[in-house]
Amino acid sequence: MRAVLLVSSAAALGGFLFGYDSAVINGAVGAIAVHFHAGSAALGLTVASALLGAAVGALVAGRIADARGRLVPMRLAAVLFIISALGSGFAGSLLLLSAFRVIGGVAIGIASVIAPTYIAEIAPAGMRGRLGSLQQLAIVTGIFVSLLVDYAIAAAAGSAQTPWWGGLDAWRWMFIAMIVPATLYGVCSFGIPESPRYLIAKARLPDARAVLTRMLGAAGVTAKIDQIAASLKRDTPPDWSDLRGPAFGLLPIVWVGIGLSVFQQFVGINVIFYYSSVLWQAVGFSERDSLAITVITSIVNIATTFIAIALIDRAGRRPLLLVGSAGMALTLGVLAIVFAHAPLNAAHQPQLDGAAGLIALLAANLFVVSFGMSWGPVVWVLLGEKFPNRIRAAALAVAACAQWLANWAITTSFPTLQNLGLGLAYGVYTAFAVLSFFFVLKCVQESNGRELEEMTS
Repeated sequence: MRAVLLVSSAAALGGFLFGYDSAVINGAVGAIAVHFHAGSAALGLTVASALLGAAVGALVAGRIADARGRLVPMRLAAVLFIISALGSGFAGSLLLLSAFRVIGGVAIGIASVIAPTYIAEIAPAGMRGRLGSLQQLAIVTGIFVSLLVDYAIAAAAGSAQTPWWGGLDAWRWMFIAMIVPATLYGVCSFGIPESPRYLIAKARLPDARAVLTRMLGAAGVTAKIDQIAASLKRDTPPDWSDLRGPAFGLLPIVWVGIGLSVFQQFVGINVIFYYSSVLWQAVGFSERDSLAITVITSIVNIATTFIAIALIDRAGRRPLLLVGSAGMALTLGVLAIVFAHAPLNAAHQPQLDGAAGLIALLAANLFVVSFGMSWGPVVWVLLGEKFPNRIRAAALAVAACAQWLANWAITTSFPTLQNLGLGLAYGVYTAFAVLSFFFVLKCVQESNGRELEEMTS
């Protein structure tokens, strides 16, 4: 099992880069606005530009994975992450910065599909939930490291806008630093085996046997190969037309994947990680304190992911989602009430003084706890395991694309909602948290302990 853990961890490095590239703009966004004289609409589009690229990357990842295997798209993503890091760090205009963020987004989209697919296909059923949760652990660790790097660089330079090493503004180094983990991801992709299910689909049985023996041990490997081969034989070769069904043009299981992805984003989690430093400054905290609060929040996110890893194969996927939805609805509701009733400062933003500031900080971090032990990791596990073998890569690509489009919608709309009122913004997110509870009750079935070959609906 040590081999499975190591291989899954290497694959999950894509999630680390996914988290890093998504959140690195948090510490830079204020400096970018000043440097390029960007208004709220242009700034929102720049922050969200990576998400449009991620939607594209998620769609193409499934085709590449089915045609070339799971490792080729990993290597492609590593190259794109490096290009994005350099391009964003040296961009001379807001348009160029957005373009290189789109390239990084394509890499994020690819990584968001390939990592859960690969881990689900390499892991034993009894460990799949915990190993699949490594994707979310890697994402939140990437978020934490990017925010820590942002904080460290801003502190060393004096502020994110100040020229630092080599005469480049500090915010540019926040992007350039991503070259290190991107290179490591590319190197690791050459040291892990191909998915045994892909190898069997391509009639490379000796290679598949070697991988399964390395991952699971020699006992039962022949039976496992026969089980996978029988599953693949029952199915036609993968094609995007296989996703079509009677429910508004798609199979019901694909709609469940899309629903999980959309609700994961519509509760507003990434507002915390993309805009929190600006948000906390807007309600009265200093730049340094705001960045420090954001780092603390990301640590909370990591800690609660370990709760999910410990519980997901014991309690199951569905109970964690229901508990998480209830917790998110409660904490988001508190934030909505606090912001709606706070007095406005000269900039027409809520001013949180005394107990109100403490309550908002506590509610925001408890919201992250509720998300981090449920919808954060569990959705990725479900997307990796829920779909039948034949349509897994394509269906996961569609669901991930929907997730990134939902993320884009939330990210671009937040500056406008913030101008209308933070109470309104968090009221909207509260409503989606409530809806997510009933979506799970009605539409999501438990998949804990089932082999991938048993997933037929």
